[in-house]
Amino acid sequence: MKRFLLLLLLTAPANADINIKHTASASLKVDGAAVQAIRVPSTYAVSGNNMKVTTGEHFGKLTAPTATAAAILDVGAMEVNTVGSAFSYSESYIQGDAIPAIGSGVDVSGGVVADMPAFGNTVVTSGGVASTLAGSVLTSGVISITAGGAGTTATSQSSSEINVK
Repeated sequence: MKRFLLLLLLTAPANADINIKHTASASLKVDGAAVQAIRVPSTYAVSGNNMKVTTGEHFGKLTAPTATAAAILDVGAMEVNTVGSAFSYSESYIQGDAIPAIGSGVDVSGGVVADMPAFGNTVVTSGGVASTLAGSVLTSGVISITAGGAGTTATSQSSSEINVK
């Protein structure tokens, strides 16, 4: 009887669900050219104690010589207020960036930033050069990636999943 039961189990049909899933992808990216330019303003600061403005003069001040030029420092004249007493005096001045004409600025050619505003704070990222950038995934699962020039990225992936229930 045991032999018959074993034979019956070996010859019984199997019921199973088999699912097969294949996925493949290739992603190619070429960075674009970018410029971030921030104009630096003209600034002036003065501080101190036991100081006064000389008669007929003024503290330093910023003036704009033209509508597009950066403000410049008009130096004032100070003197000690109480002669023979302690005093302190400090000035700082930063020459700012001029205002560029409308329509002037960045030129980009072939992914390269050819010129840009000469501001005090400028960040430039050259564009990518695709050159030989290529990627493919064949139905056989074979992956082919060819490197490109600067500023390019290639990613490829292939996966297979088999589920037996």
